[in-house]
Order: sequence, then C-alpha cells, then structure tokens
Amino acid sequence: MNKFAVKNWEEAIVSGADGGPRVAYAHATFDYHGLIEGESILDYLLYYSGEGFDGDGTTAPGFERIEGSVDGRKGSFVIKHETGFDAKGISSKFAVVEGSGTGELAGITGTGTTTGALGEPTMSYTFAFSL
Repeated sequence: MNKFAVKNWEEAIVSGADGGPRVAYAHATFDYHGLIEGESILDYLLYYSGEGFDGDGTTAPGFERIEGSVDGRKGSFVIKHETGFDAKGISSKFAVVEGSGTGELAGITGTGTTTGALGEPTMSYTFAFSL
C-alpha cells in the first residue's frame, strides 16, 4: 500500500491574528513508502477564517519536491498540490510540475491524490505516472 508519514511540520502566521482571519505558511517533510520511496519537502500557504474554522470549503496550494525513486527509478520531481482539510481529515489532488524530473525521473508526468485522518501517523496516496 502507498503511504507517507509526516516527519516534521512547522507552521507560522504570515498575516492576521491567531483566532481571527489569517494566512499561514507551513513547511513540512514527509517520508514516502510504496510506489514512491523517499523523502520530500513541502511548502503550503494556508488560510483560516477565524476561531473554530475547520477548513471546510477552502483549499491550500503547495509545492512538494520528492527525492528518491518511483517504481525503482531514482531521481527527484516536484508536484503541485491543491489540498483541502476539515475536521474529518485531509485530501489533495496533485500533478507533477512539467520539466521538474531529474535523473531517471527526467520527463515524468502524472497525477495523484492524498487522503488521511487528522492525527493519524500515516496517510495514503495514489499516483498514476508516465515516463
């Protein structure tokens, strides 16, 4: 099964006040297993409308650089996320950024999804790709 785990998550308010409408920046590192084997660094721009906001109806853009292997081919590539979150969990759709593949992953294209429950140690992903 395709899984990834959050190794580190750092979040800071960019503008606005804690408890009120605000924009935040998140920097994270993930550990991938399954079709993708490796580590990644992800940066998100997040919006919170205020106290009690659970994210429902908004998405956060993010870019993630994955280094490791895909189906045994070594290299790196970047994906662009549109991630939604609410009280139930997190889900995203992503696509490989054209021209971002290196090494044996040069020319990679593809799309995928991520899903997971808040507070769980791992989340799952799908990834359909071509080289």
